[in-house]
Amino acid sequence: MTQALELFPSGLAGIIYDCDGVMINSRRANSLFYNRVLAYFGLPPMTEAQERYSFMATGMQALQHILPEALHPQILPVVKEHVRYADVVSQLELMPGFRAFFEEMQSLGLCQAMCTNRTEAGFEEVLRFFAFPHAFDPVMTSSQVAPKPSSEGVIKICQQWQVDAQRILFVGDSAYDREAAHGAGVPFVAFNALDLTGDLTVEDYGELRACLAPLFTAKA
Repeated sequence: MTQALELFPSGLAGIIYDCDGVMINSRRANSLFYNRVLAYFGLPPMTEAQERYSFMATGMQALQHILPEALHPQILPVVKEHVRYADVVSQLELMPGFRAFFEEMQSLGLCQAMCTNRTEAGFEEVLRFFAFPHAFDPVMTSSQVAPKPSSEGVIKICQQWQVDAQRILFVGDSAYDREAAHGAGVPFVAFNALDLTGDLTVEDYGELRACLAPLFTAKA
């Protein structure tokens, strides 16, 4: 439990979260959506490798990855008129413990931001579905910055907070998240992710809370 103290000798000032796999469990919804698009074109469901890629990428990147190039011009019309993500939103789940963890960090005065490869509209849809308050400040989506693994969103969050990168923690579940965090000099938590390690590696929010607890005790 001393690892967090070693990682943040000057204390923890803020936390950046990824959305899918960190705030929400969206694997079922995403797979259902992409497979419906494939079925619309008469194509077989995603392979395991396509599923892994699609979970890290933006929606458009994922669709371009799983569909033949000749079908790319039809992507936007199809997802707007025939196969809409809104039809599978009911399959989303808030990650166990996330809301309580977020509220506790908020009560401790930590800055909290979102950095996601979802679009702005897609992330707003998540907030509406879970009736989650607009409490992330700022929110960086693929509508505002280059998608991860680019570090642009993380860097902009650090600049807005005017906090040294070494006092910020990025919670993510993919290699893209880790690359974005480390590219900005921000320590990374590998959250509930197979075959991925970080500066801290945890399975759930209870374990993350326990890892960070010495920082709050020291602060008190």
